[in-house]
Amino acid sequence: MTRISALAAALLVAALLAAAGGDAAPAQSSKLHAKVGPGFTIALTNDGGGRVTRLDPGTYEIEVEDESEEHNFHLQGPGVDRMTGVGQVGKELWTVTFAEGRYTYVCDPHSQTLRGSFTVGDPAPPPPPPPPTTSGAITAKTKLELTSGPGFVISLKTRAGKAVKAMKRGTYTMVVRDRGRAHNAHVVAPGFNRKTTPLSYTGTQTWKVALRKVGTLRFLCDPHASRGMKGSAKIVP
Repeated sequence: MTRISALAAALLVAALLAAAGGDAAPAQSSKLHAKVGPGFTIALTNDGGGRVTRLDPGTYEIEVEDESEEHNFHLQGPGVDRMTGVGQVGKELWTVTFAEGRYTYVCDPHSQTLRGSFTVGDPAPPPPPPPPTTSGAITAKTKLELTSGPGFVISLKTRAGKAVKAMKRGTYTMVVRDRGRAHNAHVVAPGFNRKTTPLSYTGTQTWKVALRKVGTLRFLCDPHASRGMKGSAKIVP
């Protein structure tokens, strides 16, 4: 090989190496940071402080900071269900293996507002929700009873004792019975959000619940929604 040919070959190799190095993606950090509180904030971020919206499948170390006795940090998804305790504060270090899919993190007592989500890998998009059905839907003429407690049970029924699964739009009369000093009764629907307060309150109230939009009515006990004290009904045209 002549000197000119050798030089040309060396330059070609150097150019290929430079191109490969320039196109290589930086490795994704395996360290994440979860934080809830002290106010009404919750987040899962990477080492750079950016909010996590997508991750590659794999094992990650998560530094969890729970800074409020009112909140907790609850992480759920395929193969994962980890949480800090309500009433506790401090730091924890979790090792979590994420598979392809969709994950959520919430504060259980305030799951309607303190929540976030991210995807791992490239999961298929969720199927579209089925169209609302009016079959068996009650009308606004039906009087309702919402009962929370005294045990870890919450229910929404008609006066006749039938569980409510679907409701037509309209303004309903709802008798709300809060029977536990450790519970509350909370109703959330499009354009409506009301609950019994303070948490120690027990008694009976009558609410006018105006449902103007199609969607979902949710009822829950805020401190114990993660223990099954929650339910929902479809709002249909």
